Amino acid sequence: MSQRDPDRSGRRRRARDPKTYTRLTHPLVRDSRDEPFRRASWDEALDRTARGLAAGRDAFGMFSCARATNEMNYVAQKFARVVMGTHNVDSCNRTCHAPSVAGLSAAFGSGGGTSSYEEVEHSDVIVMWGSNARFAHPIFFQHVLKGIRAGARMYAVDPRRTSTAEWAESWLGPNVGTDIPLAHAVGREIIHAGLVNEAFVARATTGYEEYKALVEPWTLSLAEKVTGVPAAAVRDLAHAYARAERAQLCWTLGITEHHNGTDNVRALINLSLLTGHVGRYGSGLQPLRGQNNVQGGGDMGAIPNRLPGFQDVLDPAVRAKFESAWDTVIQPRHGLTLTEMFEAMDDGTLRAVYCIGENPAQSEADSEQAVRRLRSLDFLVVQDIFLTKTAELADVVLPATAGWAETEGTTTNSERRVQRVRRAVSPPGEAREDIDILCDLATRLGHDWKYADAEAVWNELRSLSPDHHGMTYARLEEHQGIQWPCPSGERLEPTYLHGRLWAEDPARRGPRAPFGLVRHDPPVDLTDEEYPIRLTTGRRLDSYNTGVQSGGYPSPLRQGEWLELCPEDAEHYGVAAGEEVRVCSRRGSLVAPVRVDTALRPGLAFMSFHFPDEVDTNQLTIEANCPIAGTAEFKASAIRIEKVSTGGPALR
Repeated sequence: MSQRDPDRSGRRRRARDPKTYTRLTHPLVRDSRDEPFRRASWDEALDRTARGLAAGRDAFGMFSCARATNEMNYVAQKFARVVMGTHNVDSCNRTCHAPSVAGLSAAFGSGGGTSSYEEVEHSDVIVMWGSNARFAHPIFFQHVLKGIRAGARMYAVDPRRTSTAEWAESWLGPNVGTDIPLAHAVGREIIHAGLVNEAFVARATTGYEEYKALVEPWTLSLAEKVTGVPAAAVRDLAHAYARAERAQLCWTLGITEHHNGTDNVRALINLSLLTGHVGRYGSGLQPLRGQNNVQGGGDMGAIPNRLPGFQDVLDPAVRAKFESAWDTVIQPRHGLTLTEMFEAMDDGTLRAVYCIGENPAQSEADSEQAVRRLRSLDFLVVQDIFLTKTAELADVVLPATAGWAETEGTTTNSERRVQRVRRAVSPPGEAREDIDILCDLATRLGHDWKYADAEAVWNELRSLSPDHHGMTYARLEEHQGIQWPCPSGERLEPTYLHGRLWAEDPARRGPRAPFGLVRHDPPVDLTDEEYPIRLTTGRRLDSYNTGVQSGGYPSPLRQGEWLELCPEDAEHYGVAAGEEVRVCSRRGSLVAPVRVDTALRPGLAFMSFHFPDEVDTNQLTIEANCPIAGTAEFKASAIRIEKVSTGGPALR
């Protein structure tokens, strides 16, 4: 059945609609955890919040927001570091693209994608690896289509034959969790075919001989056996990518949301180093960010190991600069990641959390465990535009503004482009600007912060971040956005990063990029006789994240959540399209109807996380985290299905 015609099997359409959330318009407090919320004044809510945070000052964590502005994220991380004295600040970047940042930083010293969107239109080969960009990044995919229409060859690497793959010249469908063997086989073939860019490797990289030895065992035949991808398809990809004059390698959560996500990213970066497809116009590495400001949140320092401008918190000179500007002492150590903060809730070392615009009760892997941990806190304050599932657990709820329509400021997209955001409408009721709320709380906790407007916050950031120094609001408007780095107010830098690697002068070339020596490590949650099906997760075109925002708007495409199976598995397990089944993993179970989809192969199932109030997919996923980036393995859970009518296992 085509993804473009999901009803051809004759199954019934779902009548169940996603939950609609009501906009928050006034502060809410509860007098005890056993009592319901009641309406409160702003003074009462802020006083309660200040007391709750002060009591937990030594055990505090800040969850910042990837959908809010750069300016809000800057003030939020400053609040954590100056007011609360901790680097425990993070956001949902940890859930998705933290491995991209870690991998790119390890190779190049910078965590941003290396190319502009426009360059994809002028590339000869585009590799979409673990990315259904047509559904998950439809704006970026329009640039991909322009490239294809201009003659580019696109390769789609994904366990599912996705809607993106329908536009590809070749689809490579690896078994879930075998991206490293596949990348190593591509690298080995490039080496054995004599297609290595030897001049670039010698001049700009380190560790090539070790990498060559590492990938040597991964012959095309062994790769086919482990990954399931035909040897001829692997060879074709290797030759096309290496021979191209310009090539873009793009990835999304199919690469990063694994227990070894950073290693996956390093394996892909290795291919660009082998071929010199980085640091040139039209050739680069593109981690596609799914939210409007997940890149900007990290750039602004809303992560536990970097200060604004992606400056290392362990660098004494960097700390001294910020200490002088902020009149504070900055601790020379990393804070806790979002993942580590949740673990610290278990052992009692994290007792108070300030959550801005995030919904971890439904977005974290093993969601029942996440809810239990949030309930264990002494104090939780949530600042948001809706009463989310996370907000329902809070002691205080503060109504904020929508960053995309009710706020002035900037955001930063996947190509590192900083763009202005302007207020189009006024917030409803008593909802207030995020920055104003943070500053009022800072005052109550002994720090009298005054910002005239968002531009004043931005100018403070510009004074501290060389990469943003040349980006005044006036220049951002003049150029309709500017990519970082932009250290000068007089000129613009190239649209691509790391051109230095091609410099003849070693002094200009700077540090060499190391090959990542990473090894295959299969998924943690193994399939077996009891849990024989591999479940992978992803996005759908009609919905957004946990559905809190998108669920309130109708879409002719939206049909709720399904367990998607291939026709062979549906027949094997004796289930029909539209039939409800119980889906069980080693962590939990849920009931969902079946959808039959030929995009899948036997043994592979698919679900999204957009409808957790009806079908909470993250009850099934596993909190097996990347040790470097902290991202969980959302893409590889082991499940079984049971007949709801009998309560027993489906036929095998």
